Amino acid sequence: MRIINEPTAAAIAYGLEKQAGWYGKRNVMIFDLGGGTLDVSLLTIGDGVFEVKATAGDTHLGGEDIDNSMVNYCVDQFKSKHNLDVSENPKALRRLRNACEKAKRRLSFTSTIDLEVDCLDRGTDFFITITRAKFEQMNMDFFNKCMEPVDKCLRDADIEITNFHDVVLAGGSSRIPKVQELLRNVFKGMKLCQSINPDEAVAHGAAVRAALLSGRGDGKLQDFTLVDATPVSPGVEVFHNRMKIVIPRNTKVPVVKNCRLTTRHDNQDNVSFAIYEGETVRVKAL
Repeated sequence: MRIINEPTAAAIAYGLEKQAGWYGKRNVMIFDLGGGTLDVSLLTIGDGVFEVKATAGDTHLGGEDIDNSMVNYCVDQFKSKHNLDVSENPKALRRLRNACEKAKRRLSFTSTIDLEVDCLDRGTDFFITITRAKFEQMNMDFFNKCMEPVDKCLRDADIEITNFHDVVLAGGSSRIPKVQELLRNVFKGMKLCQSINPDEAVAHGAAVRAALLSGRGDGKLQDFTLVDATPVSPGVEVFHNRMKIVIPRNTKVPVVKNCRLTTRHDNQDNVSFAIYEGETVRVKAL
């Protein structure tokens, strides 16, 4: 069994589709914004090799955050109009969340939507019109936060923006026009690659990798090598709840690392290690 990073899987799906017409290497940024996480990877693809140069992301940032923002806005609007608070009504909140999620998707293709929920609370209907401009305004902090891993990835890889060939979108939330606009701004107006289905790209790439590892690949599938990297830094807990990083983030894998540690007390005959991953100095809050 192997584990593959989601943006790397998306890159495989993208690369296999596109590589027939390529000459030389290409620098590609994969931007994977899903329902609950954001993953960004920078790869160099060419000569049958997919090499991950840098990776970054946020495991607590995704489309669900937009849903939460819209739900909170609608709860406030409903309370303002009808003096009814549905924040403690799980059934009403679930129906409202479903309506907000549908509205979010529709706003990727239209400038105005009508959000309506019949009998939301105590027989009272809820109706509101949301424009794309209002949607972008209420979620602007979220959209700006999505660009932070992109900037981090660019710094780690140390590649000039002018040397990029493609920016590939994956994950359903990457369809949001404001997210695409901010990405184009980062990459100086570069056209974003949307030729692969963002909902299927990761699964497609992972399936290709699995076929190759199982020996069932043929022709096209056998014609590439994957050089992956660690998305976060694995390490061990040492004295005073501190984190000792053993394998730095963006290290090429597989890899072997040696690390010398000392015991806390003299004459210890056994040692236990708590393994963590991340970039913080401490593994636990004091």
